[in-house]
Amino acid sequence: MKRSVTILGATGSIGTSTLDLIERAPDQFEVVALTANSDVRKLAEIARRTNARFAAVADERRLPELREALRGTNIGAGGGAAAVLEAARMPADWTMAAIVGCAGLEPVMAAVEQGGTVVLANKEPLVSAGELILEAARRHGATLLPADSEHNAIFQCFDFARPERVRRIILTASGGPFRDLSLAEMAQVTVEQAVAHPVWSMGAKISIDSATLMNKGLELIEAARLFPVPSDRIEIILHRQSVIHSLVDYVDGSMLAQLGSPDMRTPIAHTLAWPDRMETPVEPLDLAAIGRLDFAAPDPDRFPALRLARQALETGGARPAVLNAANEVAVAAFLDRRIAFLQIAAIVEQTLERYDPPAPHRIEDVIAIDREARSQAAEAMKVFVD
Repeated sequence: MKRSVTILGATGSIGTSTLDLIERAPDQFEVVALTANSDVRKLAEIARRTNARFAAVADERRLPELREALRGTNIGAGGGAAAVLEAARMPADWTMAAIVGCAGLEPVMAAVEQGGTVVLANKEPLVSAGELILEAARRHGATLLPADSEHNAIFQCFDFARPERVRRIILTASGGPFRDLSLAEMAQVTVEQAVAHPVWSMGAKISIDSATLMNKGLELIEAARLFPVPSDRIEIILHRQSVIHSLVDYVDGSMLAQLGSPDMRTPIAHTLAWPDRMETPVEPLDLAAIGRLDFAAPDPDRFPALRLARQALETGGARPAVLNAANEVAVAAFLDRRIAFLQIAAIVEQTLERYDPPAPHRIEDVIAIDREARSQAAEAMKVFVD
């Protein structure tokens, strides 16, 4: 039988990679629902191509355009946040959650509550609302699978039957484009330099997070949610080739690693076929051509985002949600050329000092915390902008 799939965030890079795999195996998958933020043209094209049942655009103003683009088909169309939630709630065997930012929180929870397999490609659900998402998955019998290359690598190597045998989890990081720059040099970098990742092809926001290593800090928080290992036994190491995607160290001295070409279709394919495996067009890894694998410890002075993320994780409560929201505000300001690169982490730190709300108990609490944290981050930013 075909596996029914929904893609939340179908027009982004993760959605595009997912569709590439699905459309190579049309006898294995059928598309239930697709969502996009505002790219109606691409959303309608995908919906027609895959014969999806429903397409939703988050920007409600684009709904008439979407309806027109789908005229003559049997594909349902919706617009606005409620329509995105409707798409997430439609019964599907497998849902890709790839909506960037806090906008993905409610759709992920809706997908979890319908009880299928939910693949997490966006960091915000586990960072900002991890305990709530995990509890909902337990309550509704949903399966959570990680699509991040690092967490997917750990998932493939981790012995869930005997987690006490695991000594450490080691997340690898490419180090981004500034891994060899001094602090003085980093203070002068431009937006164009920051988004030019040396290995991965990603969106602007994720590229900036990679340059500050905040992406690895957020992944640290995610790993602590996903895997039953104390946070002080989750480590980060720089690995510039991005061939080893993460490692699991066992008490007997064995270390298991998942290797592969830096192509997101590999971890996505793992989740699409799980617990089986499927063929992909990914270029096979040529270790002889790579020749060497380099590792180094991250510099805490040049990459303070790692310290801020670990502190937020260890303090718990609402701190990870505040961290995430403040970072989104600061990154947006840098991309708009209103602040300097090194001020991103400084604004996040000041926001964490200014705002310390109680732990959230509902998704609505997380959304309220996110909203206020963004306001506090905007206030903290005035010192740098003025």
